[in-house]
Amino acid sequence: MTEKKEVETYEYTENQMFTGIVEALGTVGSIQRKSQGATLEIRASDVLADAKVGDSIAVDGACLTIRSLAPEAFIADISAETLRRTTLGERKAGEQVNLERSLRLSDRLGGHLVLGHVDEVATISGWKDEGDASLMQVTMSKNVKPYIAYKGSIAVDGVSLTIANLLADAFEVALIPHTKHVTTLGTKRNGAHVNIEVDLVARYVESLLSRATPATASSTNMVSGLQTSPTTPSERLNLRFLTEHGYIES
Repeated sequence: MTEKKEVETYEYTENQMFTGIVEALGTVGSIQRKSQGATLEIRASDVLADAKVGDSIAVDGACLTIRSLAPEAFIADISAETLRRTTLGERKAGEQVNLERSLRLSDRLGGHLVLGHVDEVATISGWKDEGDASLMQVTMSKNVKPYIAYKGSIAVDGVSLTIANLLADAFEVALIPHTKHVTTLGTKRNGAHVNIEVDLVARYVESLLSRATPATASSTNMVSGLQTSPTTPSERLNLRFLTEHGYIES
């Protein structure tokens, strides 16, 4: 009878949550390009104290999965899609990156809910020092503008920030001295590329409103054959609608 060998297994996790509160700065050890994607080595210590293979960690706001661990370092695979959507492909050995471990249910939510799913790469287009703090302007595309609101939340390179001002094609965020000291944003200047992720709540609001019947079209009742008045999104977005679609329990 042959002895059964235990095989070490782990599960890759999807849709982890983060808070946008950077825990530590890591250093890019190496980035190795492949025909499709890349392999990234990050040198760090504090955030790896309880890390294991398969854990999720946000690197400059992009959620990556730890493939392997080394003394004070971890290695993660980057897909071709992630390279297209984030600044990780621009990183070079020796550069610093923002790191945050995924959120546990017992953790305080110091920032806002962040998925680590970067929406686009934006460009820093303005910088103004105001005493010890700074006002940073970021130019965005028209694709993400509808999701950004004055005094709303946004993640820039994985850092949870509040929109201080909205412009035609840009937004401004205020950086306090602590943020500039413990994240990479303090070293960024005009022309630098940053990963941005819009507020999670904005995504769901859009999803709910997009399911509403357009106000410009009338509908026909399939039972009576009678034509009904058009329903606006605001009329559809109510407790009944949320219950029917599983967002709240009846």
